[in-house]
Amino acid sequence: MENFINRIRPKEEIRDRIDIAYKIEKQSIIIFEIRSSLRDPMLKIEHPIAKTVHVKSKNQWKIYWMKRDLKWHPYDPEPVVKTLKKFLKIVTEDEKGCFWG
Repeated sequence: MENFINRIRPKEEIRDRIDIAYKIEKQSIIIFEIRSSLRDPMLKIEHPIAKTVHVKSKNQWKIYWMKRDLKWHPYDPEPVVKTLKKFLKIVTEDEKGCFWG
């Protein structure tokens, strides 16, 4: 994940205004954007981009994206993949414009 995030992060000069990071919560990995608040530039806001959940019993990763209803939804074109690498490829390519807009 570190290599992936480092490849997609914005230039260092603007990371105080916008950045990309990830966090691990139990079996989930969430990729999110960090932006300065419009009202208070010192306040940082996290906006989720993509989520994957590892299903150990099936040895697969479920892919989710956050719709404007602020709920996670299965990524319809390919909701399940076998590897984390495939998940990252799908997020990077974003053929349906679900992750990056």
